[in-house]
This record gives sequence, C-alpha cells and structure tokens, in this order.
Amino acid sequence: METIHRFLSAMFLPGDVFEVRAPKTLERIGADYASTVSGYFNDFTKAAEAIAELDRSKRAPGIYVTINPVNPALLARSANRLKAKARETTQDRDITTRRWLLLDIDPVRPAGVSSTDAELVKAKAKAGAVRDWLASTWGLPHVQGMSGNGYHLLYRIDLPADDGGLVKLLLKFLADRFD
Repeated sequence: METIHRFLSAMFLPGDVFEVRAPKTLERIGADYASTVSGYFNDFTKAAEAIAELDRSKRAPGIYVTINPVNPALLARSANRLKAKARETTQDRDITTRRWLLLDIDPVRPAGVSSTDAELVKAKAKAGAVRDWLASTWGLPHVQGMSGNGYHLLYRIDLPADDGGLVKLLLKFLADRFD
C-alpha cells in the first residue's frame, strides 16, 4: 500500500481528483460475469487502500488510474470508494489539465494477443531510442515503466486540457520519426 500511495503522490497534487478503474473485474473468483469497477478519489490513502484491496482479491486483471486530473464533479459518481458495474467512466472531456504526456510503445499485434519475449525486447529498445532522443534534444526527464505488452514513457507537462492540438502534433511527430 505504501508503494501505491507514493505513486499516487507523484502523479497528482493534493486535492486533485482522479479515477481508479478496473475493467473486466469478476464479481467473485470463478464467476462468469465481469464488469468495470470504478471510483473517483481525492484522498491518496483511501485510493491506495481500495487499490490494494481489489488487487488482493485477484478478481481484476488490471487496475488503472487516469494520468491527468479529472473534473471534481465526478466525485459524485463514487467518492473515495470503488463501485462495481460502473456505467460511466472518465471521458476525454472530463480531463481538467494535462500534467503528464504518455508515450505507449507496444509492438503491433492482434488485439488480445500478448507480446512475445522478442517483441518486448524490441519495444524496450524502441522506448530507449525515443527516451534518449527526447533527453538529448530537449533535456526532458521521464518516468519509464513496463506496461505488460510494451513500455510507457511519462513526461511531466503543464498544458490546458484543450492544448490546441499540441500533444497530438507531438505524438504524430514521434510516430513518424520512430514507428
């Protein structure tokens, strides 16, 4: 739980609201029915507790958080707690500001097919090339992580949610350069 709390504290500022989401969560171990579990948090401790409890249950194949803060009004959906069978979750229009730029570097493969070890090695090398280029060109510090099927690079930014297409242009530029 301490690691989860540290992660949330690094991602968000005190008072930020963010969603915790776990798609395809089983009602119980062995059940055939799965749904999306979701909750909105502005309390890092309660979020860390909820994430750790759901993880211990082994019912969720993955647990995620939004990487950017969301509209505080969304707390009304499920404030500082997780709710099963969530019908509404965060949409792009709910993001209030862009604090993180996510680069998701995955091998091309069919949906539902995990990366091979060889594909993961290539994805790691590609992430390294992108990371090194951004560091040498713009001096950007980053956070890197393995995503399961590839690698993530996170860069701290400070942009409005409606950035006039700046992030989209950067992602297109990087894709053209490194794909």
